[in-house]
Amino acid sequence: MENYRVALAVLLTAGSYGVMILYDWFGLKYIGKRLPGPQVSLISFISYAFSNALGMALLISGSIRYRFYIQAGLSTAEVAKVVVYTTLSFWLGLSALTGVTLLLVPIPPSLPLASWRIPVAAVLALIPFLWIVGNRLLGRPLRIWRWRLSLPTTLVATRQVLVGAVDWGLAAYVLYLLMPNQVDTGFGHFLAIFVLAQIAGLISHVPGGLGVFEAVMLAGFGAEGNQGLEAPILGALAAYRLIYYFLPLFAATVVVLWREARGLRQKTLLAPWFTGLLPPFFAGLTLVSGAVLLFSGATSALPTRMAILRDVLPLAVLEVSHFLSSVVGMMLLILARGLQRRLDAAYVLTLILLVLGAVLSLLKGIDYEEATLLSVLALALAPAHKLFYRRASMFSASFSWGWIIAIVAVLGCAGWLVGFSYKHVEYSNNLWWEFSFYHGGAPRALRALVGATTAGLLFALANLIRPVRPDLHLPSEEDLQRALPLIKNYNSAQAHLALMADKTLLFDADNRAFIMYDVEGRSWVAMGDPVGEDEEARRELVWTFRDQCERAGGWPLFYQVRQDDLDLYLEVGMNFLKIGEEARVELAGFNLDGKSKKVLRNTINKLTREGMRMEIVPADAVAALMPQLKKISDAWMRDKGVREKGFSLGTFDPRYLERTPMALVWQGEELVAFANLFLTDNKEEASLDLMRHLPDSTAGIMGF
Repeated sequence: MENYRVALAVLLTAGSYGVMILYDWFGLKYIGKRLPGPQVSLISFISYAFSNALGMALLISGSIRYRFYIQAGLSTAEVAKVVVYTTLSFWLGLSALTGVTLLLVPIPPSLPLASWRIPVAAVLALIPFLWIVGNRLLGRPLRIWRWRLSLPTTLVATRQVLVGAVDWGLAAYVLYLLMPNQVDTGFGHFLAIFVLAQIAGLISHVPGGLGVFEAVMLAGFGAEGNQGLEAPILGALAAYRLIYYFLPLFAATVVVLWREARGLRQKTLLAPWFTGLLPPFFAGLTLVSGAVLLFSGATSALPTRMAILRDVLPLAVLEVSHFLSSVVGMMLLILARGLQRRLDAAYVLTLILLVLGAVLSLLKGIDYEEATLLSVLALALAPAHKLFYRRASMFSASFSWGWIIAIVAVLGCAGWLVGFSYKHVEYSNNLWWEFSFYHGGAPRALRALVGATTAGLLFALANLIRPVRPDLHLPSEEDLQRALPLIKNYNSAQAHLALMADKTLLFDADNRAFIMYDVEGRSWVAMGDPVGEDEEARRELVWTFRDQCERAGGWPLFYQVRQDDLDLYLEVGMNFLKIGEEARVELAGFNLDGKSKKVLRNTINKLTREGMRMEIVPADAVAALMPQLKKISDAWMRDKGVREKGFSLGTFDPRYLERTPMALVWQGEELVAFANLFLTDNKEEASLDLMRHLPDSTAGIMGF
């Protein structure tokens, strides 16, 4: 590979990331906001450097933009619009480029969709076209169920498609420059294979499309049947990964750390979002490290290094080291998922295995390159223990299809490397029992591959036989007593809804916090935020709840959460949907003076003259009033023609009402209305829940 082509590839990579900045630039222009150019460029570059390398683009780039743009003065809704604009631009550009390319260029029959090329290309090309002319054709916002989507103008939509197409075109040309001379094809034919490989990688949700992208590229160029072409193409793909993904990631990391060292937290909001990105960053590097160990175990060692080892090591040490290094590689692939889920156990095991892998790399072939990589990662990971705070088992880290495909793809590539590296060795059953310094490479590779595969299968089996769905049950009296102190000390009054005993309570291991939830179909709906003052316990519960949902094949939902706690859900990859607002009244300064309070003031004065009075009784006095309260409730229910709701609203249940204070309205000696009260011991918040009155009561009684 010529040096000038590598240099040109680096320059085009910089150009591609420069075009990506236009996503944010035009997105801000679309919503009518202006920010300094350097600030926008920094946000865009860092977001794409991390999301391109680590995958999960919407989550990672969205979280970075949220942190930066909120600090820059944008509202949550405005940030969401920018994220939607950039995401649409990304996909519209890819759709346009893929559609047009496939219409003009045939693709190899070995690729998926080869026989459907024309109709698929037509649909992909039609999508951005309809987006461009949609506003002109419809002339009104697009309604999708309950949402209204304002389509952009023709100019804005055209700009989205063009920027996205140019970005993808530059990304393709970077790899085109790096391809070996044996790939004798024009850029159009190459582009058709490239965009299909990228789409496959993006759909897989594997970090960076690792393995999936490479597999499609190899199939597209017929390398599977050409042993002389496979290795050069894999080398070009590895160089592409380094230049287009890891160099920008490294640069973005250096920029962030440099700004932190200068103490610019106020300007960059580094601590909140960067520490949130480090776990998936370490997970990605651990995945790569595991792949490196497996690939190293699948290839032969250099003869000069083996000559050195023969003089200083027993053969048994070499054989065991080679076998164990591949097993360690497989375990690192598995542990990468645990790091992404911030598991403390995964952190400890990964650190141990990185050090062990470095030692084994030296013992099996003086592979100081792999040993250096693992050692550097271990040194970088060592001080980051506080980021991996979840005290959970590795078996609690459910594996998505993307992660499963990534692990299988790496293992499959290792198997292919064994066959490619030792294609000159004729297979026989005796190979499994051959041990030698100079002629034992093929047997060692076979044994290592089987060992790594066995380790993976054993872990998979252990996951399959563990309980899937927890036993859902309503809380007992003991559960409610455990929850009561947490409810009283919490600063949100709606935590009292747990006392209804109609929702399952999920406590953390030390009873420092709990989540109340119910299951409807595949939806696991938690009522409010985790209840408790211990931040670590609340954060861990959100992860535990999500893991529990994933194991049961459910969808986690948190209903009526507070803005201050959005970080808890952003961290686990959840999205936000605003469906209402909450009114809060500062009681310390509240009064009935002024024109705005005239109606309420008149209502209170009128009902007072009619003999109405209000009384608040403690929880232990409610039981004696229960017959009168039930009479009022039954009359109200008959008059309204409704049934009890539950979950987020209180119901008339004596066991529930007897746990809270009660506000009563009397007319003379007759009880005419009531409402139970949610009061917190820290005096942070008070709220009414169940409110009922006699049907013939004076109008305005509930305001009274």
